[in-house]
Amino acid sequence: MARRDVRRASTPSEDPQPRPKRRWFRRLFIWGTVIALLAIAALGIAVAMAARSIPGFDELKETAAGQTIVVRARDGSELLTMGPSPGNWLRSDEIPQVMKDAMISVEDRRFRSHFGVDPIGLARAVWVATTGDRRIAATSTISQQLARNVFLNNSRTFGRKAREAILAMALEAKFSKEQILELYLNKVYFGGGAYGVDAASRKFFSHSARDLNVGEAAIIAGLVKAPSRYSPTADVQAAVKRANIVLQLMKQEGAIGAAEADAIDVSTVKLKPEAGQNSARYFTDWVLEYLDLVLPDTQEPLEVWTTLDAGMQRAATSAIQANAPKGAQGALVSLDRDGAVLAMVGGTDYVSSNYNRAIQAVRQPGSAWKLFVYMAALEAGYLPDDRVVDEPVTINGWSPRNSGGTYAGPIDVRTAFAYSKNTVAAQLGNEVGFGSVASMARRFGITTPIATNPSMVLGTSEVRLIDMTRAFAAVSARGMSVEPYGVMKVTTANGRVLYQHEAAKGQQLVPDYVAAGITDLLQTAVNVGTGKAAQIGRPVAGKTGTTSSNKDGWFLGFSSGITTGVWMGRDDARAVPGLQGGTAPARAFATYMRQAVAKRPVEQFATDLKLPEWKLEPDEEYLYGDPSEYYYVDEDGNLVDQNRRTDWRDDPYPPPEQQPGTPPPAANQDFLDQATGGAANARPESRGNVNVGRGSRPPAPPGPPEAPAPAPSP
Repeated sequence: MARRDVRRASTPSEDPQPRPKRRWFRRLFIWGTVIALLAIAALGIAVAMAARSIPGFDELKETAAGQTIVVRARDGSELLTMGPSPGNWLRSDEIPQVMKDAMISVEDRRFRSHFGVDPIGLARAVWVATTGDRRIAATSTISQQLARNVFLNNSRTFGRKAREAILAMALEAKFSKEQILELYLNKVYFGGGAYGVDAASRKFFSHSARDLNVGEAAIIAGLVKAPSRYSPTADVQAAVKRANIVLQLMKQEGAIGAAEADAIDVSTVKLKPEAGQNSARYFTDWVLEYLDLVLPDTQEPLEVWTTLDAGMQRAATSAIQANAPKGAQGALVSLDRDGAVLAMVGGTDYVSSNYNRAIQAVRQPGSAWKLFVYMAALEAGYLPDDRVVDEPVTINGWSPRNSGGTYAGPIDVRTAFAYSKNTVAAQLGNEVGFGSVASMARRFGITTPIATNPSMVLGTSEVRLIDMTRAFAAVSARGMSVEPYGVMKVTTANGRVLYQHEAAKGQQLVPDYVAAGITDLLQTAVNVGTGKAAQIGRPVAGKTGTTSSNKDGWFLGFSSGITTGVWMGRDDARAVPGLQGGTAPARAFATYMRQAVAKRPVEQFATDLKLPEWKLEPDEEYLYGDPSEYYYVDEDGNLVDQNRRTDWRDDPYPPPEQQPGTPPPAANQDFLDQATGGAANARPESRGNVNVGRGSRPPAPPGPPEAPAPAPSP
């Protein structure tokens, strides 16, 4: 009896919940298994169908490797043909084992064991996609890369990756590992138009891939990741560094012994001498990158019609090579009045360095930046003839100095710009606001970060040459925006148009009078100022730029509708003795422009200042006319005899706010005091500057505030 009671007493303490939990876990497991089996079945069906649709091995061998692209100059002459380089198809037994081992080690070390998709690599790819941890590489297998190269494009979408995985498994189901490796090594792209190991070996080493040694195989295997970056003809050091990584991976995988890996010096590998390539390759590289943005996915042969003028390109190349200081690089961009790129030079030698300094490099522009400072000042009301003072100044603890260490005293704006006076630029930037200068630069197409500290007026913010050239082109276009472009149209081999350039709608960036004023200043800088070396026997407007310690030299200018920018300096930003904007860059500009504008009519610049009505300064006769035509009233409204005026009206220059028909002042009193260097009621002879927006006219002393303004006679 007691035993029964104990059993009954213990029953309530038991948990009745585990059975329902177990049922849910069991259901979840069953349904999960069913879904997984269905997914596997669906995947198997998809792989089987893909395997049936994949062409046979011999058919895949015959498919063309790569797309043929012909790039033409504006006259139709051929600049570049891109397509498969000559090479032979090598059977698997003809490809050296070191080449196979090098490729497997660096691209797919589990190639021999996976089924087309590497589960470990796939898990790593999922981790990258979900966490964004780019330190962990998410690479495709050799089978996946082959599927992508043969059947798909390079778009990075989930759908494409899924198709790539299915096709890779289909390839594994249809072909042996050796067949897949043979297809891959004969079709993968190694750069420079070389598809396949034999084409790559002939291009880089002048012999067949049958004779590759370990060092050469390591160089070729290292190219697949980034053919243009690791190409030995473009950057030998990068190619050697990458090849050493391949050798270390081969050692880890046991493909070569540690002693052999350590004994190989890749830097001693003999490369094939590269035939000279003209500098148009800087331009064609830029154009081909643009095509990726505007063209649909297609493998059809293409013809790209560009804006490049072949004759001007040769002249630009010669001008840079002939004038760049020893050990320095040079770059040039030349734009037509509509923004068409007529010539582009990205360096002194494309073969030794394909780094495009005209597009990619960011360097300090020095005094060339004063273009934006003076345009901001002109927009704020300054005129080329206005008086300014070249004298020592300190702004927020910063004290700029002129390059010669001397100061000219009172001069006009035109002279200050022509002789690139740093102190005047600093004063103008401080008066109009450093933010206004930065805004002006942004308006004219500067895309790099811009500082707004006082020293920014001297060009301390780094810029691109093409952006600066674009800004000067907009000035040449009388203040209308200019958009550089290099492609006119793209067609297929049979003439079907895939892309046609459409002219961008221009915007007025600054009023006409600002464009006319800055053109006046730019022309003076070439005629008598720092840019005299840029003279070419016809009107030229331009500006020099030199950075501290002669690290950078610039000249940018325009003539007869062509705008050209030149930069020179070292890639490591070290000083170049004697380099100034007015020396080598200006000479290179002149050398090129003499040929570039030779067949164009001479054009005079529009420098006449046509100010809007509110900025016009009325002359004395216009203001006063005949005294009998004016009447005055006292504070009670009674007429006052003009012949007995003894108050402030006797002053020939009444205050602007008391002149009939004149607009309100262009700036407040504090701004005027700062711009003129003293109190607003100082006489002209005591001033360093003049009123902003008032030309060279001396301002009047203020009258009594209670005095009524004169009014014209009815």
